[in-house]
Amino acid sequence: MLLSIIRAIFVCIAAGAFATYVNRPDDHLPQAIAENRFLTFAGLMLIVAGVITTDLFIRHKRIEDLSAVYFGLLIGVLLGYLFLQAVVPLFDQGFVADGPAYYNMLSMVILMAVPYLCISFLLQTKDDFRFVIPYVEFSRELKGGRPLILDSHALIDGRIAELVETRVIDSQMFVPDFVLEDLQRIADSGDKVRRGRGRRGLDVLARIQQFPHAEIRIYDTKHGKRPLSTSTSHDQMLIEVAKGVSGRIITNDVNLNKAAGVQQIDVINLNDVANALKPKFIPGEHVRIQLIKEGESFGQGVGYLDDGTMVVCEQGRELVGQEVDVEVTSVLQNSAGRMIFGKPHGLATVGSGSSSQRASRTS
Repeated sequence: MLLSIIRAIFVCIAAGAFATYVNRPDDHLPQAIAENRFLTFAGLMLIVAGVITTDLFIRHKRIEDLSAVYFGLLIGVLLGYLFLQAVVPLFDQGFVADGPAYYNMLSMVILMAVPYLCISFLLQTKDDFRFVIPYVEFSRELKGGRPLILDSHALIDGRIAELVETRVIDSQMFVPDFVLEDLQRIADSGDKVRRGRGRRGLDVLARIQQFPHAEIRIYDTKHGKRPLSTSTSHDQMLIEVAKGVSGRIITNDVNLNKAAGVQQIDVINLNDVANALKPKFIPGEHVRIQLIKEGESFGQGVGYLDDGTMVVCEQGRELVGQEVDVEVTSVLQNSAGRMIFGKPHGLATVGSGSSSQRASRTS
């Protein structure tokens, strides 16, 4: 509503200014304009309509864009004024017929065209000339660190939404357009499981976008200054985006983690984050769990903690279905997850170390 009012005021001011100009006495206007006042007014109003149409097409605006417009307007007016001062002698000395009359029109055109060119230039190059907008850049550094790039695995996993909801992440997040296309393709798959995973990823993205404190947007890789080639692999395209914005990748894909590490790109592995936040267990501590099934090795019982961590209880096969006080003997933890090995409290365990070693080799 407010924007509509501002646009209406702009049209009224422009119409009033142009009407005042074209209705000036004949001796203050070039002959061509004096003889075609209505056409001149209509042409100037078409320019105003073009400006408003451009504004309507640019729907998503940011403070960086506003700052670029502001500085572009100041620089453009200054350059336009200096240019007009340079050409004044041409009109005053009579080099141009009807010089004073044409000078007024030239002034109006220059003071509109040059600021426009300056604003356009700054909008297209603001990422390369951040020193032009020091306040915005300073504010971004205070708000968060380097941008975070989300891949499809992180969105399908879903834990990134809970992490963002806790307000731990205050950096800007990018979802490359090819990641969104990948999720849409998976969601349209004929396989029921893949279709569910794709829809889950899209739902997680929609959920993050609803958080008022989260700054997340779709990153265009096809029409930017450095368009990415679709012939490269999905992981390499993510790495190229991270290089382009000096950002970090959030994923739980082990292969992407390794490929990015080789190219000196920082990766945040969701599994590592989850493991770091889980309560620590050391040998000798006791864990109260319910054994729900038999283990792969003879005599083992398996249960789970509330956070999903698997607990393998040696000599627990006969206790399946019961709550057992398990004494921790060893912990196996890596990027794929964590397993706890133990024994029923008060019992001697044989071969628990070898079982954990076999599980370690299997993992």
